[in-house]
Amino acid sequence: MSSSTAASGHHPIAEVAPLSLCAREPRVPADRLVAEMVPPPRFDAVRFDTYIPDPNQPSQTEAVGVLSGFAAGLGGAHASGSGKRRWFQKKAAAPTGPRGIYLDGGYGVGKTHLLASLWHATPAAPEQKAFGTFVELTNLVGALGFQQTVRTLGGHRLLCIDEFELDDPGDTVLVSSLLSKLVGEGVALAATSNTLPGKLGEGRFAATDFMREIQGLSSHFKALRIDGEDYRHRGLPEAPAPYSEEQVTKAAYATDRASLDDFPHLLEHLSKVHPSRYGALTDGLGAVCLTDVTPVPDQSTALRLVVLADRLYDREVPVLASGVPFDRLFSEDMLNGGYRKKYFRAISRLTALARDAKGLVGE
Repeated sequence: MSSSTAASGHHPIAEVAPLSLCAREPRVPADRLVAEMVPPPRFDAVRFDTYIPDPNQPSQTEAVGVLSGFAAGLGGAHASGSGKRRWFQKKAAAPTGPRGIYLDGGYGVGKTHLLASLWHATPAAPEQKAFGTFVELTNLVGALGFQQTVRTLGGHRLLCIDEFELDDPGDTVLVSSLLSKLVGEGVALAATSNTLPGKLGEGRFAATDFMREIQGLSSHFKALRIDGEDYRHRGLPEAPAPYSEEQVTKAAYATDRASLDDFPHLLEHLSKVHPSRYGALTDGLGAVCLTDVTPVPDQSTALRLVVLADRLYDREVPVLASGVPFDRLFSEDMLNGGYRKKYFRAISRLTALARDAKGLVGE
């Protein structure tokens, strides 16, 4: 195979069969789970100077200045001492002023860009700062246990939590308890949360909701409002029309490092893999090809699919599918229920990945 053909990722019928997600049963050691708490690949290169503020939205320029100063203030010794505190060391006094920033804003104003830029700008080694979504953080607690998670993250300078979710009271209490412990250890915090696309005005109440849900932690956070138009879209984009099963199968065989799975079987397989391992499940994939996509049957299955969609989106893995379009994955009851924000996000992200996959299908 020529190098140009290999680089394109699309070539005549491959000599080997596609990969299968259903055949993968990743075992992920705890240290890898923590080591992978960094900004996702699509935010590797973002920095404060690559965020282009809207001149009509002064809050965006202000946010860059405040976050830059916050990052600079995290240099030097850990708030509880230099690095991880020894058992015999006297705990240092907690720093004055907020040790956390909450980025409050509507959908698509660049909050994740700014949060990742904060992580990159903080003057500390990568192993002293962590970045993950709210779901990834709850999955980490599920994999390590509460006390081990506190011990593991307690020596960090900064913990960034993207897409803080207020729709699950149990998880919110769990994470609030975790953050209380970490603040006591001197860890600085930064968080974002998203409002639904098209819900004009809903973002105005996000900061109030956040501060109420984290209760005793609210004094540690400074709310930073970021106004602006959604730079991606208003409402949900229309999902691309699905391809035929034959087209999807042919593309899977013709695409380097593609996986090929029957969608109902994949959903069943996800129930047997802890969500903290979904990132490892997608390791090394060049594309995901799915046949017979159907609406998800229940809420538990739907929430697992949301996590998989997040991991695929983070890794920019194209998704090619036959069956129903992605905007019909979730029932009306689901889209109107308590987890609607997650389902809208999954549809949006899978739709974007489906658009990325168009080039895999030959004319």
